[in-house]
Amino acid sequence: MTATVVLLPFPGAGVPPAAFPHLRGARAVYASGLGEELTDQLGAKPAPEPAVLAAETSVVLFAASAEDPAVRALPGARVIAQPTGARLVEAAQVMDRLRSPGGCPWDAEQTHSSLRQYLVEETYELLEAIEDGDRTALREELGDVLLQVLFHARVAAEDAEDPFDVDAVAGELVAKLVGRHPHVFAESERVATAEHQELRWEELKQVEKQRESIVDGVALGQPAAALAGKLGQRTGRAGVPLDLFPGGQDAPSRLFVLAATARRAGVDPEGELRAVAKRFAADVRAAEANARAAGVEPSTLEVDGWRRFWP
Repeated sequence: MTATVVLLPFPGAGVPPAAFPHLRGARAVYASGLGEELTDQLGAKPAPEPAVLAAETSVVLFAASAEDPAVRALPGARVIAQPTGARLVEAAQVMDRLRSPGGCPWDAEQTHSSLRQYLVEETYELLEAIEDGDRTALREELGDVLLQVLFHARVAAEDAEDPFDVDAVAGELVAKLVGRHPHVFAESERVATAEHQELRWEELKQVEKQRESIVDGVALGQPAAALAGKLGQRTGRAGVPLDLFPGGQDAPSRLFVLAATARRAGVDPEGELRAVAKRFAADVRAAEANARAAGVEPSTLEVDGWRRFWP
């Protein structure tokens, strides 16, 4: 029997059922990096030195990470890991602890309304990480957005009139994903392209939510360019002609038409507008740097000066 490695990155989720047959036939059970209490709970002994462990067979090793030196000493071992998402349970438990008596006073005082600003801020920080291609920041900001979901779900669980928790949120998401992908989870017509799937998604939403209008469900609180783009996309699918768009020559009407027609053409107006704005901000910084390099204080620049130092 070869060695078996059981990874427990989140011990609270328990030992994976797939590990039990190997535990029954193991000559020895070791643990590395899990702490004395959990090691005892698992009925394991502390792992010996890597060189000693490498010479053993028919053993089971519990470890917190695949990077653990003890795991590295067993390169040919069978590896059993907890399913993806196990640490989501831990995240929810941490949120419960912070919100409960004896937890964090600040967390305990928050409401859905007080948390709104953080959801917006964290979402934009995530967008920036995506635009910058920063993988480290992307991982961190995804966690910050997840925190907002867990936080709101925990606050909702305390509502005396209509409580629901994070499991209810996840349950509705699962039902939605399964219901809107019948070609994956049930016997249904095949969806050959992403465009076909997007159309089917909207059709299924229409039936599921019993919407009376093609613009029902459009988040009116989103940024203006994104809102105009979404309305342009929705009405485009329904065949609303462009000549029915706002026809005024004022700046707001022209902006709406630009954003709405851009989205119909497959362009993300919010993202593209943000990209232009970021390039403009970078040009302003470059002009200021050029002025400083020439011995000119940027705060003194006027029209001709800005033109002179513009990159």
